[in-house]
Amino acid sequence: MQLLPGFRDLFPDDCARRNYILSRWRNVALRYGFVEYDGPMLESTELYRKKSGGELVGQLFDFVDKGGRDVALRPEMTPTLARMVIARGRDFRKPLKWFSVSQFFRYEKQQRGRLREFYQLNCDIIGEPSLAADAEVVALVIDALREFGLTAEDFVVRISDRDAWISFLKAKGIDAETKGGQFLQIIDKLERDSPESTGLKLKEFGLTTDEVREFIAHPGAHFERFDQLAADLGARGMEGFYKLDPAIVRGLAYYTGLVFEVFDRNGKLRALAGGGRYDNLLRDMSDGAVNMPALGFGMGDVVLGELIAETPRALESRDRWHQSAAEIYVVIAKEERRNDALRSIQQMREKGFRVDYPLSPAKVGKQFQTAEHLGARLAVLFGDEWPEVKIKTLATREEISIPHTELMEVLRRLSK
Repeated sequence: MQLLPGFRDLFPDDCARRNYILSRWRNVALRYGFVEYDGPMLESTELYRKKSGGELVGQLFDFVDKGGRDVALRPEMTPTLARMVIARGRDFRKPLKWFSVSQFFRYEKQQRGRLREFYQLNCDIIGEPSLAADAEVVALVIDALREFGLTAEDFVVRISDRDAWISFLKAKGIDAETKGGQFLQIIDKLERDSPESTGLKLKEFGLTTDEVREFIAHPGAHFERFDQLAADLGARGMEGFYKLDPAIVRGLAYYTGLVFEVFDRNGKLRALAGGGRYDNLLRDMSDGAVNMPALGFGMGDVVLGELIAETPRALESRDRWHQSAAEIYVVIAKEERRNDALRSIQQMREKGFRVDYPLSPAKVGKQFQTAEHLGARLAVLFGDEWPEVKIKTLATREEISIPHTELMEVLRRLSK
């Protein structure tokens, strides 16, 4: 049977890479004072219709369940987060600083860096209107990438402000209230659409491509919030990791204010991460019952894995995700010692060591080959010298003999 298009089998090395990325994400989010949450894999399709609009709804893995409900596998986390905050947000001190590391599904064309199933880091701050929250989120996305050995030479955060474009429309005499969303969709596709196609779309607004390009090239004072954000990030020593780019507006309609996307410096990959302000989402989804400012970002594991795999500076990080199957391998040289070995194996595992051993009798040489194949650092041999055992460091071939009663203490000392 064939694997479904856009999905992936995670063999041990692939799973180790995925787990390494997810664990690094968690570490960074926790360092920033965020707490972890999660939600269901299956949600009502109506949740996405109300929140995200037509583009995302067209990418849903949706179906009617056995109860006749229209449901979908979650394509992103923000709608779930909004639903949870609307339901119980009053129970938590504000601002909320929540993160999740979860799996998502989108029925879209698979390509390099984009699959139909993926894991994503989502970090959000709810209930804080100040620009300091925007700076905190951008700093977090920068550190989430630096965690893998990536530097300012490898990626850049491109920051913009949707409100500046709304001011642009108003200055041109265009009704931003009714036409702003459609116009921002054009700007969002500016780098992907042909100049001819963009020109035709802008003509409906009475605008030209040159007017739009001029605003991007010379934004003037419209992006003063970016200057404040840059001052905050500069105080953290993060100069060089970000730049103003008015062409970034984010495609989903719920975004407001400052937005950003992260790209590799070589421009070979799709966006590594993206996010921004969505101050009106809770109000709109709750029909006015809950109204709190909010912002956040999402970062996917597929495209990040592509960048790590081809970046020399990330070699150390890349090597670290290949975790050995066992750190200690127990060699049973005499079968009459098997029960003694099993007793010690259980004790080692209870102390937190990763231990493997031969499930059936095997020659000693073959057992040592297995130990090296598994990437074990130490081998513990139960054989003729009982009640003593041998501990062998496989990399140096050095070995010592000790009473089996001292095994745990010696292993603790060698593992430091």
